[in-house]
Amino acid sequence: MNLTDKKHFLTVKDYSVSQEIFDLHHDATLDMLVTYPQPELDKLGRYYESVDYISHTDSKRSLFEKAYHFVKGIALKNKLELINTEQTSKGQLLDIGAGTGDFLLVAKNNGWNTTGIEPSEKAKAIAITKGISFVPDTSSLASHSFDCITMWHVLEHVPDLDFQIKELKRLLKPTGTLIVAVPNFKSYDANHYQQFWAAYDVPIHFWHFSKKAIEILFQKENMKLKRVLPMKFDSFYVSLLSEKYKTGKMNYFSAFFVGLRSNWKARRTNEYSSLIYVLKNK
Repeated sequence: MNLTDKKHFLTVKDYSVSQEIFDLHHDATLDMLVTYPQPELDKLGRYYESVDYISHTDSKRSLFEKAYHFVKGIALKNKLELINTEQTSKGQLLDIGAGTGDFLLVAKNNGWNTTGIEPSEKAKAIAITKGISFVPDTSSLASHSFDCITMWHVLEHVPDLDFQIKELKRLLKPTGTLIVAVPNFKSYDANHYQQFWAAYDVPIHFWHFSKKAIEILFQKENMKLKRVLPMKFDSFYVSLLSEKYKTGKMNYFSAFFVGLRSNWKARRTNEYSSLIYVLKNK
């Protein structure tokens, strides 16, 4: 992406792995932030090599991880309710970035025919033990073959954003539903923590979306934004990590109050820490 017409927004650090410094540039047309420089694809994998990359493990080593998985159980029920509300007849479900497969397992047990895509061999191996089926990528999948496609905190990780959105359009049935969840850099907790905001997660987060960006990007593929929903637990999780990045330790009380304040302010602005976008074909 050409950054000559983008304005510098913030300088941030990779606190998880490399300790390297990156810039965030603001695309005013889309109201979206872009990570710069973006790592070369053959070197991208090393930025995921953190023992704390929690979505790639089922471990419960600490109070933090135990709390994460408790909340995850609640979130899985909410996700299942959402897809069942949007698609009343259960059909073909594709989850891109399926992690350890828990969402697909819940959906499969509820009657959906499930397929997953997951680049992490470690996470995929855990999911396979749960009976989850995977394909290597979308290239082998037939056009207009899925009733529902989900990307839970995955779109921000995709190097080729335009190609990914075109693929989502190609794979979705005319009557299907696309559900995309991403962090929201316009939230109160993002503004509060600034360069320490954990959801910037550079450089593995290439893009940082606003509602305007999602609307415009998918309009190009003749898809419309049906509704936007909050992920209220994310403000607490992200605030905990942000406290660690800012102070060197997890200040549970401070993080709780920042998360609570973020959700309270978002009742008026709808700028929650993370947002779920429900999209349909026009």
